[in-house]
Amino acid sequence: MPLVRNPILPGFNADPSILRVGEDYYIATSTFEWYPGVQIHHSRDLANWTLVTRPLNRKSQLDMRGDPDSCGVWAPCLTHDGEKFWLVYTDVKRKDGSFKDTYNYIVSSPTIEGPWSDPVFANSSGFDPSLFHDDDGRKWFVNMLADHRARPRSFAGIVMQEFDPSAGKLIGPRKNIFYGTELDLVEGPHLYKRNGWYYLLTAEGGTGYGHACTLARSRDIWGPYTLHPQNPILSSRDHPFAALQRAGHGDIVETPDGKTYLVHLTGRPTTQERRCVLGRETAIQEAFWQDDWLYVKNGPIPSLFVDLPAARNDESYWAERKYTFDQELHKDFQWLRTPEPNRIFAVEDGKLTLFGRESIGSWFEQSLVARRQEHFSYDAETVVEFSPEDERQFAGLTAYYSRYNFFYLTVTAHSDGQRELLIMSSEASWPQGRLERPFPEPKKIPNEGKVKLAVTVRGRDLQFWYALENDKELQKIGPVFDASIVSDECGGHQVHGSFTGAFVGVACSDVNGTALPARFDYFVYRPVRYHTDRYEV
Repeated sequence: MPLVRNPILPGFNADPSILRVGEDYYIATSTFEWYPGVQIHHSRDLANWTLVTRPLNRKSQLDMRGDPDSCGVWAPCLTHDGEKFWLVYTDVKRKDGSFKDTYNYIVSSPTIEGPWSDPVFANSSGFDPSLFHDDDGRKWFVNMLADHRARPRSFAGIVMQEFDPSAGKLIGPRKNIFYGTELDLVEGPHLYKRNGWYYLLTAEGGTGYGHACTLARSRDIWGPYTLHPQNPILSSRDHPFAALQRAGHGDIVETPDGKTYLVHLTGRPTTQERRCVLGRETAIQEAFWQDDWLYVKNGPIPSLFVDLPAARNDESYWAERKYTFDQELHKDFQWLRTPEPNRIFAVEDGKLTLFGRESIGSWFEQSLVARRQEHFSYDAETVVEFSPEDERQFAGLTAYYSRYNFFYLTVTAHSDGQRELLIMSSEASWPQGRLERPFPEPKKIPNEGKVKLAVTVRGRDLQFWYALENDKELQKIGPVFDASIVSDECGGHQVHGSFTGAFVGVACSDVNGTALPARFDYFVYRPVRYHTDRYEV
């Protein structure tokens, strides 16, 4: 079988849940505050994946207005019971501090494309829910249990309760079936059954550099569960120079010919500060069964290259993408939190129109449309038409992670009405969420006319560019910024408390409250190979 380089889903694709139905494989990943919720990719060979749907796409299923950064949709679990698809997910309303407000829901659909049902509320006792379909027809719901007292741990274990699909609710007793190991922070549970054994796969150690996959088994679904003799079965926690770091939060799938694979999240840090600009990505490992225990091939350290049933075609990965706005927003793009996108953007007359709403970084209603950064180095550009009247109206091009870390080249105006280009940046500014001052020197521009805006990222270096309508070439504006700021490690909150990844896109704010529109002609994302990129390291 051909060797394929990890990750299989590059860029922000965290907490993978994998499923095979016949010859088709599906992976569901977390989307956090980005809308629509949950990404589902499809493959026939485990090597080549295509985004097919984001199922949580209406208000009755998901409304994240007010959800803080890195809250929203956590750790979906995608399963099939022989008749239809089931998807469970958490909408996190608060994660920092002692309390976590987490709402767990269940939706279903006859096909992967939908229509997906309105959600059934399950519980809010923790997060990372999973649904297991036993061979006797019963369904079991598991999730991590949160304890604000931390008596003795805040991640108090994995609880299980039966789900009755006819009644649309959890029924019967709830029991803590697994308290975790000394690695602590047990989460991300998945149940399986094989050869009369129930297997419980969990994530432990936190989603940073101590992350791991832990496996336990029992003859009875209620336990007690015995730990794997070589736990953790996957981790790079003791191997700081491994190519794939932060390995954990896994799920298992078998091919039609009986081979077993484990998918898991991973990170590829860059710079001496070990910053994961591309966020938490999805990787895959070969695995095998021995004495009714699962082992990762060459594990527990994750392998950069893995034998898969087919080779990967990287042509599309390295291709330039020029997005036009003739019909509808391309599936590569997402926006933030709101189930009412018509209030923040429209695709009309061959343009993407953003309606100026709240400030960039707002947790409620900001007009920002962006796509994932999937490469260590890239170019992006757009052309905007925008006529601001003062400094409270601004629109432009942004490299964005959260309210605490972004770079933003804006078309705005001074208080006297003179239009100008102004760069705003928020650089690891948690908890204040402040802009860096002094600002780079603004550039006065004519009050009429379109402006081309561009950004180039070469590893750690980020440079903005612009051109006016009569300019033949782009001109630099502002200093060289540190692109590694737009990363998990600088996203705000405590260390390893940010969970998404870098995006690049367009935004528009009008904090005067008049919804001034900005019109964008196109958007280009161009992957670039650069000597500091760490694809092979």
